[in-house]
Amino acid sequence: MSSSLTSDPIQTPPAGRVGLRDVLGMYPNVREERLRHLSKWGLIQPVQHDAATEYSFRDVGVIKQVSAELDAGRSFRAIVRAQLAAQQGQLSLDFQPSAPRTEPARVIALPRPPRRAALPGRDAAAPADGPARRRAAEYFLEGFSLDEDEHNPEGQEGALVAYRRALTLDPDLIPALVNLGNIHYAREARVEAQALYERAVALQADCFEAHFNLGHVHHDLGRYTHARACYVAAIAIEPTYPEAHFYLAVVLEKQGLSADARRHWRAYRDMAPDGEWVELAREFSE
Repeated sequence: MSSSLTSDPIQTPPAGRVGLRDVLGMYPNVREERLRHLSKWGLIQPVQHDAATEYSFRDVGVIKQVSAELDAGRSFRAIVRAQLAAQQGQLSLDFQPSAPRTEPARVIALPRPPRRAALPGRDAAAPADGPARRRAAEYFLEGFSLDEDEHNPEGQEGALVAYRRALTLDPDLIPALVNLGNIHYAREARVEAQALYERAVALQADCFEAHFNLGHVHHDLGRYTHARACYVAAIAIEPTYPEAHFYLAVVLEKQGLSADARRHWRAYRDMAPDGEWVELAREFSE
């Protein structure tokens, strides 16, 4: 397959863009869900104008080539891989910024694990007393109530303060560690988020949320081997959590381990038949 994009002239409106309906009319085999996938991979960059989706000359060139190769019998998955390789020099499944950002798992309850060994550098101090625990729990619930909308800066700042107060009273309150880490992660303060998630894991080795969210940090920083280990650990704890399979599949693909990724694409597809990424999982589970 030639990796160069076609440059044949295409009739477009004066604005230099082609509407979604026209694209689907010219290339019906590149269905709308496939256009979404091409956008998520960053291969095309449609824009919204007056509530309509429009495509540039370059986008239409990519779509035309994809259509021709589908007509020639190539699988959509193989075409996407080849286009990524042509554009980036290697297979790179980068879901940002054109894809929704990774979503950390939140802790919504206050289970108390058994007494744990001290963290490195810390003395084996007695757990927080009853009143301090209760007050810490109150601060956690206050933070959680403010933490519902990550797009509300005032609420997020209030949640951050409340979680910190909870941890001052009870430094081993794992739900507060995880959710505070999530706020830092949302602010792209990954070093702070990583430290909080790692502390939660050290306190409770089977804390699913901490393993899963730590995987996001490593993934974002390009540390795919570490991310893979975190997602594997998360799945060992919660094997029916579909997003853990999805992100593990992404990391495995980035490492060139497509055969290993396939069963996790399938797991996500089967566990989340209405999920955001189910069509993508279907394409890559073939």
